[in-house]
This record gives sequence, C-alpha cells and structure tokens, in this order.
Amino acid sequence: MIVARRFQKPNIRSLGRVVARIRIPTSSSRFKSTASAENPSEEHEIKEQHDAFGGLKYDWEDPFRMKTMLTEEERTVQDAAHSFCQQELMPKILMANRNEDVLDKSLMQKMGSLGLLGSTIPEEYGGAGLGYVSYGLIASEVERVDSAYRSAMSVQSSLVMYPIYAYGSEEQKRKYLPELAAGNLIGCFGLTEPNHGSDPSSMETRVVFDAEKNEYILNGSKNWITNSPIADVFIIWARNEDGKIQGFIVEKDAPGLEAPKIDGKFSLRASSTGMIFLEDVRVPVNQALPNVLGLKGPFGCLNNARYGISWGVLGAAEFCMHTARQYALERKQFGAPLAANQLIQKKLADMSTEISIGRQACLQVGRLMEQGNAAPDMISMIKRNNCGKALDIARTSRDMLGGNGISDEYHVIRHVMNLEAVNTYEGTHDIHALILGRAITGIPSFVPRTAN
Repeated sequence: MIVARRFQKPNIRSLGRVVARIRIPTSSSRFKSTASAENPSEEHEIKEQHDAFGGLKYDWEDPFRMKTMLTEEERTVQDAAHSFCQQELMPKILMANRNEDVLDKSLMQKMGSLGLLGSTIPEEYGGAGLGYVSYGLIASEVERVDSAYRSAMSVQSSLVMYPIYAYGSEEQKRKYLPELAAGNLIGCFGLTEPNHGSDPSSMETRVVFDAEKNEYILNGSKNWITNSPIADVFIIWARNEDGKIQGFIVEKDAPGLEAPKIDGKFSLRASSTGMIFLEDVRVPVNQALPNVLGLKGPFGCLNNARYGISWGVLGAAEFCMHTARQYALERKQFGAPLAANQLIQKKLADMSTEISIGRQACLQVGRLMEQGNAAPDMISMIKRNNCGKALDIARTSRDMLGGNGISDEYHVIRHVMNLEAVNTYEGTHDIHALILGRAITGIPSFVPRTAN
C-alpha cells in the first residue's frame, strides 16, 4: 500500500547552480550532436557579428534566434535538462537499446531530483511549477537522446500526474503526486485496448459499483501501455454502468491485476511496454477520480502528452540532422566532402527548415497554453506535423550516412525506429488529420458511412 509522505521540493528553481556543477560530457555518438556541445553557454550568446551586407550573421543552429524568445528561466531549464540528458542518459542508451534495458526507478529518481517529472505541476504537490514552454524544452532534450526515455517521462508527467492533479481529490494529490514527482513511484496510463486504439469511445473495459462493500470492480484489458510492467500506480479508464468513461487509481498490489511485458519490439526498446489485465479488481471508492466523467478526462491527458511529444520529436530530428551534417563535412568522396554536394546541401536545408518552423509552432502553442488560450486542434496540428517531419528527417539522415547509417553506433537508425512508433501513438498521423478536418469543415468524418 502506498502511504503519503513528506517530500522535498525538486531543485529546478536552483538550476543555475545545477548547470554549474554538471559536467557536460562528450557525446557517446561518433559525432557531436551540436557544434557547441562542450560549451552550451555559447548557445545563449547572441552573436552580434555582421556580414558584408550589414545583417546579423546567420546561426544555422538557431536560425530564428529562438533563444531570444525564451525567458531566463526557460534557458536555464533547457541547459540543465541538456546537461543531465547528455551526462546521465546518453552514455547508457546504446546498450540499453541493444539489450532492452528499460528506464528503471533509479533513473526516474534522478530525473525527479532535477524536477523533470511533472514539471508543470505546482510546487505544493512536489512539481516544479514551470510553464508549458519549459516542459516542451525538457521533452526536446530528453528525446534528443531517445524517444523511449521521453515516452516514460511523458507518461509519468502528462498521463499519470496530470489526471491526478486535474481530476483527483485533494487526498489523492497529496498521496501520489510528490512520490511520482520524485520518481519514487512509477505510473502508467491504461486507455488503449486490444480492440480499440484510435476509437476509445468503444472501450470494453467495464466497472461496476458494489454498494455493499463500497468498492468498484474492474474487468477488462489494455494494450501497448508504456511503463505498465514496472508501474506502481495505474490510471485505468473504464466504462461504468451508466455508459460513462470513468478514471481510477489502481495500485500494483491489487488482486486480479497483471501487467505482462510485450516482447519483440523493434522500437522504444529502452522503455518498458506491456499489457494490463483486470479480473475482478476491487478498487476502494476513494480511488476513483472524482472530478471528471466522459472522454474529456483521458483526452485532456492526451492533449498534454501530445504537446510534449511535438517538442520532443524535434530533439530527435535535430540530433539526426546534426549527425548527418557532421558526417557530410568529414566524409570525402570523389576528392571532396559530401557536404560540397548540392543534393546534400538541399537535404540539410530542408531538414533545418522543418525543424525551425516546427519549433516556432511549438513555442506559439506553448505560450497560448500558458495563457489558457490554446485549442486542442492546435496540438493535433503540431503533433501531426512535427512527428511526420521528424520521421522524414531521421530517414533522410540515415540515407546520408550510407551504409554506416544502419549502425547503431551512429544512433540515427535507432531514432528512425523510435519515431515510427511515436508517429503512431497518441493519435496516428491520419487521426490527427481527421481532427483537423473536422475543425476546418465542421463535419466529423471518423465513422465511415458503411459502419454498422
């Protein structure tokens, strides 16, 4: 049984000191992912060099000078997240991906100690109380290393902590959020089912209320659930006797609950993915999420997660582009660097353009979310666009590396495999097109005319 404990605030408010004491490592990739990896403070300097025409010198690593659009706190958060990810995660990912060594509690606790878990949750519940732009910057730095690590973080932050904070009772918030923020507890989100992925309205998992014992009884199954085999806390969505979707907090020791691991993945190998089986699982009445009924509950969580994904995939895309650029500069064919080839330069120009435009869109949506002025359809647009573009960039980068592109020592092929999954989960590319189509025309087209 999980007991609420006193917690210590994460130190993300003191990130200036954190950055100063974290050594920036040399990337374990064969090429540095950024030209200034050894001195990230250089990224924050606004270079006032001028070219011959009087304009500011173009910075290919920050084409739209996005650093100038961030607050001091946001830049500090980005630096600290970058330092942590390069020092703690990057050296582990090669073998973790090969051996399916999943993100474990010790790494989650390290992320929690820095304030990277539930970063938008208020400090009184153990979070860092940061804005949505900071959350996006964190996601980008984590996924620059690997999508599996970012997936585990996203689930913990957006799909477990967020629903407890947004829909839970005060008792639930006090009991679970500080421990989840610290990484002492790991959570998972049970929505997707074996027969229903893109159509959660057809959910088959059922819950009935036992008035005599004042308990709920859950029966059903969930599939493709990140963190489920290692989870301490399960957010389970089920259809109640009135036909409404209802959320519950289930602890791992509940009789009738099983969460077997899914084997044979070629994607997201560094995070744990499994199923959830619920057979007459009894849940005390105070474990139901009291402040939401219907699909708006899980969809609210998904919108937060999709927003983080939209930032995250650009971190992976940027790593791939930087690796391809460095390779093209150093690899000589026919007496000249590959980078001297017009086709190579076009590919790099295309990649840089898509990453830069995608980041500007993420920044704008993040600012609107912080103001309370964002529409969910905006998140569908950036999730759909950025995931698709990131996958294209990873594939192109792999091609630019030639035969070396399929070696995991260059890391690009791993990003390709991961982004195949990221482009699919949290709403497929086509599902988000339908969401946008409905927003544009006012006509929903999810159900085919031939459906029964």
